[in-house]
Amino acid sequence: MPVSAFPASALSSATTGNPPPAAASLVSPQLAQHVQEGLSRPFKTLSSMYFYDDEGSRLFQQIMALPEYYPTRTEFALLTRHQVAIGEALRPHDPAEHFFLLELGAGDGLKTKILLRQLLDTAARFTYVPVDISQAALDGLTASLQAELPNLQVEPVVADYADALRLMAARPGRKAVLFLGSNIGNFFPDDRLRFLRDLVQPLTSDDRLLVGFDLQKDPRRIRAAYDDSQGVTAAFNFNLLHRLNRELGADFDLTHWQHYTDYDPLSGAVRSFLVSTQAQTVQFAALNWAVEFAAWEMIHTENSYKFTPSGIAETARQAGLAVQQLFTDDQRFFADALLRPMDLA
Repeated sequence: MPVSAFPASALSSATTGNPPPAAASLVSPQLAQHVQEGLSRPFKTLSSMYFYDDEGSRLFQQIMALPEYYPTRTEFALLTRHQVAIGEALRPHDPAEHFFLLELGAGDGLKTKILLRQLLDTAARFTYVPVDISQAALDGLTASLQAELPNLQVEPVVADYADALRLMAARPGRKAVLFLGSNIGNFFPDDRLRFLRDLVQPLTSDDRLLVGFDLQKDPRRIRAAYDDSQGVTAAFNFNLLHRLNRELGADFDLTHWQHYTDYDPLSGAVRSFLVSTQAQTVQFAALNWAVEFAAWEMIHTENSYKFTPSGIAETARQAGLAVQQLFTDDQRFFADALLRPMDLA
């Protein structure tokens, strides 16, 4: 399989015991700053982006296999059902024209391979460009693609999403951008709008975006997906505290914390929290810093918004996009929205 990567010069920018203090040289400045800012707020918060260390990624793989967690298997079925129509919508009108299929945060590529096989089977002329900030993640994906789809042209890009799109904008041909899964739902509304505007800014009216949206449905089904009976989602949330113990020399005692999730159908937001069950002080040895927690005080760790079709259309409009097609599963649990940049004229 032909594989090339852009050179770095081309890119713009379960224990409850106390661990030994983290070595100062190993402390991530970004993580340290984020933790100090988030836990100093009146309503404490930590970003879900820090869930995904090696253990967090392993736990999320378990979550995706849970009977309560419908999003992954539902989108997989959706893509399988609509693969022909989606493939046709992503490629240029001229079948002889070469285009770029960019994927933001490709992961293991399991769902994407449905579309890749469809495009290869129809002799589409394209290059697959998986984008991630993790070189290791891209290396793993590239190796699996080389084994399974040896004729696929691949150009992995290690970069921030917006940087990668700006870099690719200079290349001739249509850009079809994938942002699958329900990742768009992890943004607060203002951040979501800003993110989409950043994505659309370098695109032309001929380019396309395919974005996954988890739809509103039975509130009990939604809540169960984020608080499963086996406690895997709880372990995923707790892993954030394990990581702070390991990397920042914190002394979180998990016997004094609970996982809590709620769902607000009015806003469409699932919110996840870590709850302190008693008044306690947590030391961060690597930061020479301590945080006081009152009994039943919470740390907000994640949002996951659910959408309506009209809400998707309005979000797209505000970002300078229009919904060209909305692909859904039989139960209308999930949607992959094909978006096109609005003409500015």
